[in-house]
Amino acid sequence: MKKITIYYNDKKVIVPVNTTFYMISQYLCVDHPLGVVVDDKILSLEERAEEDLHVLFLTLKDVSGYKIYQAGLKFLFEVAIKELYQNSEVKFLHSVPKGILCDVEIHREVTNEDVTLIKEKMNELVSLNEKIEAYHLRISDALNYFKNTNETEKASMVQYNPSDLITMYRLRNRLNYFYNIMPYDTSVLDLFDLVLLGENRIVIVVPVVSLGGKLAPYVNYQNIIDNFLESHNWLKIMNMPYLASLNDLVANYNIKEFILANELIFNQDIMKASREISKRPEIKFVLIAGPSSSGKTTTTKRLSTYFRSIGYDPICISTDDFFVDRELTPLNEKGEKDFESLQAIDLPLFNQTLQKLLNNEEVIMPEYDFIAGKKKFADHKAKLKENSIVLIEGLHSLNDDLLPGIDKKYKYKIYLSPFMPLQIDRHNYVSTLDLRLIRRITRDKRTRGQEVEDTINSWKNVRNGEEKYIFPYVMQADLIINTALSYELGVLKVYALPILYSVKIGSKCFAEARRLIKMLEPFLTISAEFVPKDSIIREFIG
Repeated sequence: MKKITIYYNDKKVIVPVNTTFYMISQYLCVDHPLGVVVDDKILSLEERAEEDLHVLFLTLKDVSGYKIYQAGLKFLFEVAIKELYQNSEVKFLHSVPKGILCDVEIHREVTNEDVTLIKEKMNELVSLNEKIEAYHLRISDALNYFKNTNETEKASMVQYNPSDLITMYRLRNRLNYFYNIMPYDTSVLDLFDLVLLGENRIVIVVPVVSLGGKLAPYVNYQNIIDNFLESHNWLKIMNMPYLASLNDLVANYNIKEFILANELIFNQDIMKASREISKRPEIKFVLIAGPSSSGKTTTTKRLSTYFRSIGYDPICISTDDFFVDRELTPLNEKGEKDFESLQAIDLPLFNQTLQKLLNNEEVIMPEYDFIAGKKKFADHKAKLKENSIVLIEGLHSLNDDLLPGIDKKYKYKIYLSPFMPLQIDRHNYVSTLDLRLIRRITRDKRTRGQEVEDTINSWKNVRNGEEKYIFPYVMQADLIINTALSYELGVLKVYALPILYSVKIGSKCFAEARRLIKMLEPFLTISAEFVPKDSIIREFIG
């Protein structure tokens, strides 16, 4: 039998042709392999090697491996519940920090005893090393299957699949469809926890890539969950719970009214925020924070407009204009400039400037020259009037260390993030991280001419900065605003696809670009002609 050589890092192994990558990973003693990268493509471990290859095995330390792990953990959770409770149902609603938010229907209230049973069943399935098998079904067969299982939204989505075949996975007696490849078997899915929130909602706690694939204690960000559920329930009222309904609107040329309804809801959220703040005349500083591509600039401008409409004189400040001179930027643990750090801001100048404003003194506001890496002081002067309010937009706006010398009674904190409420189907959703990355790729190319590889390569550092400097302070926010629009991925797809397809085989970013392309695949494209000129999406598409 013909033999081939497989190279992995500094190891190699000689195996018979057509050996599965799973067996190769075992020969190479790869710990908890989840997938494999071959010629810049991510493949399932059940695929087979047919020639000499250099490969990279994915684990929980890789973002792509994490995505595979999440998909497998969702399937494991679903199968455990189906085997424990007759006529039960599971819906995966959205990602939450360090977890997955789920709705569980077992025709009664879910208790802590149930959670213990579910966890025990999941661990049992893990210990049995149950195989997760891929099946390539014809579209017609998949359609019939989903109709028979009463998964009508999945049946509706099948007609929008551009391929003749659909890849489904079987675990025990359960067959399901996910927008990701699956682990080879259940043995690798041994790191998880379950937390009962009440109202039949459970969070599956997942390992964290930035912690080397380890579990972290779960922190319940109830304000984020409540905000997401508010948007999710609005879609139910609009009879738009899943993507198939949106695609139907697009296919039938009825999307314009839904776009306007989305924009109206977002505007109402901004209006509510400005009116709530206006009821507290002592507030002088509105601090607006959010991760990258959350729409901070547009939201701040919109808030400014609403404040002006109710009689305020808004003053907008970006903390980016207070960056220290570039040579003074602090370094991270790798010796690289850490632009995400709080110390990258000239805190003495920032606090001095705002304290002077509070004391009714006139100040000259700096403007940061990002090319020269220095602040400029021109003719931009500001002074608080009796009806003035200062809107401060920046990464660290939730952190009390940004303005330690100003009493809390003068501050109001707003956290922004795009929590996409529109699910693809009951088991698949769009993660906030993927939505923000698509937004950023589109904006970086348009406004900076930045290549997609540069955006993807810098994303890990951006994410690490958010983990350190934003998320620990979310609970301090007085208000959370969801900046996602349910229709936006149909619009972003028009701009993002050509950029993503520009990534060629051989690039280290090829696999990630292709994953994002696949994520966008089920969304029908929507023309930007229907998008209002002041929409938050315009911040990214122009």
